[in-house]
Amino acid sequence: MASPVIDSAWLSSSSEPSGRSFNVCAEETNPADLLPVLEAPMSSVSANCNIPKPPPLPSKTYKRAKYSKRPLECSFVPQETMDIWDKLFKEGYGADVCIITEDRSCVLAHSNVLSIASPVLGNILGQSKFKHGIRYIKIPGVHHDAVSVFIRFLYSSCYEEEELRKFVLHLLVLSHSYSVPALKRVCICLLEQGWLTRENVIDVLQLARNCDAPRLAFICVRMIVRDFKSISSTEGWKVMKRANPALEQELVESVVEADSRKLERQRKIEEKKVYLQLYEAMEALLHICKDGCRTIGPRDKVLKGSQIPCNFPACKGLETLVRHFSNCKTRVPGGCVHCKRMWQLLELHSRMCNEPDSCKVPLCKHFKEKMQQQSKKDETKWKLLVSKVSAAKNAAGPFSSWRSGLL
Repeated sequence: MASPVIDSAWLSSSSEPSGRSFNVCAEETNPADLLPVLEAPMSSVSANCNIPKPPPLPSKTYKRAKYSKRPLECSFVPQETMDIWDKLFKEGYGADVCIITEDRSCVLAHSNVLSIASPVLGNILGQSKFKHGIRYIKIPGVHHDAVSVFIRFLYSSCYEEEELRKFVLHLLVLSHSYSVPALKRVCICLLEQGWLTRENVIDVLQLARNCDAPRLAFICVRMIVRDFKSISSTEGWKVMKRANPALEQELVESVVEADSRKLERQRKIEEKKVYLQLYEAMEALLHICKDGCRTIGPRDKVLKGSQIPCNFPACKGLETLVRHFSNCKTRVPGGCVHCKRMWQLLELHSRMCNEPDSCKVPLCKHFKEKMQQQSKKDETKWKLLVSKVSAAKNAAGPFSSWRSGLL
């Protein structure tokens, strides 16, 4: 969008100079010190409001327990019971299943436990060969220790954190493949809460999509977008680029889209700031022309002096601009940058003013009459600017006027 300060057919009054509408105290002004109208800092807001007392704190009897972000480790199963099941797995007493792993080693287990804990394993056991009282099944492509952690979890839901951290990706795949939702939730939760790194995020993203973990996949994409430069230089990215170029293209497009959204948000924020500053300038202009402020104001008002602070944020800059406008020898529209800004503010005020007959801002009624002579293009631009400033006024709510003492 174009800048909110719109050039149009600037008008000069043939009547008496506009400077006569202001009572300007004699004060030397340095042109180099002229500030834009909207550069004055925001003033602090203070208000006395009756805040009700908060309710009393609950007693200790009903104090709510604080839960950590880690997976809940509490259980209604006694620890002794879990220890028994853990011991049964480790000792392999009465085991009737041999699980052959990647390195051709064996993990002993019990068919009843496996069938109950995992329906997929139950179906595999039903089709397995039975030899010398032992059923043999294979879990290929997975390290022996990872399979051992997986089977142990089926018995007692217990695990060592170091082992889980080491084989979390293997266990995520195993829990999804063999339908063990409890272990899958543990793996996803731990990955979401800090086990994602720049080195493994690409692998986790691909596994999350294959293992039906959309939230984890979303977190991975968000992490890649935020730290794309460093992640794109990792070995995982290079492997993914060769094996899955479509995913690489998708991630690059996500980064470009995220950057575009960020720039658009910043542009809108800056745009809203400008419109809000224009609205504050309108308030300050009305304040100066109606009530007077410090060293400038209407002739029928007693000025308060420069030592009294003003609550209007744009008043200081606008006061300097009005002083320059009153004394400038050029003053014609387009002849002086500072005067041009003043003409624009006066016309903007006139378009927003609902009481031109009684308004004390100079040339308010004059601009109202001249609106009829403007081209349709200029009129459209001004209407758009007025709507944006009015929207900023509504967004600011009643606090701006309340702060300024207009209510």
